[in-house]
Amino acid sequence: MKRAFDFTVALLILVSLAPIFVIIALLIKFKLGSPIIFRQERPGLNGKCFYLYKFRTMTNERDESGQLLPDYLRLTPFGNFLRKFSLDEYPQLWNVIRGDLSLVGPRPLLVEYLPLYTKEQAIRHNVRPGITGWAQVNGRNALTWDEKFKLDVWYVRNQSIALDLKILLLTVYKVVIADGINQQGSATVDTFKGTKSSVGGGK
Repeated sequence: MKRAFDFTVALLILVSLAPIFVIIALLIKFKLGSPIIFRQERPGLNGKCFYLYKFRTMTNERDESGQLLPDYLRLTPFGNFLRKFSLDEYPQLWNVIRGDLSLVGPRPLLVEYLPLYTKEQAIRHNVRPGITGWAQVNGRNALTWDEKFKLDVWYVRNQSIALDLKILLLTVYKVVIADGINQQGSATVDTFKGTKSSVGGGK
């Protein structure tokens, strides 16, 4: 039932908002250059990897040695606008149609984090990851890693259609007020380096 709901809603949004997606793509091409779509491998259901798609939000500016500049130097006001209102997330609707993602679930993180999870934290991979999730509507990137994992695991243990609908509605509200976009003192999100504590329970 959830998979059918995800597929139908994602397809309807992609079709109905296609003109807006085209405009965003053209603006990215003009302001940030190519590629328009950012693609990165992420772990999905049961840790199986897939390619996640997002609209690009950063430039490719590099230092004298050819290394990419820090995120806060490459994140332009336009890119920050896309992130503020989650416009960069729209290409992930294609991931939903493909079955890589659900509309609601723990956010897919980086592949290199997989060996760093505790057994409790790894429970987040027992379900298909989502475009939005319980952690996103309870603090988003303003949360610590431990807080995020605690909320992710709670979602896995308490998931239901009613909870998913609640999260989707809260997501719309959070996007409108642009709540919890970045961690304090960081342009994006700090790197997860593992934790010694078990992350269980919920909210």
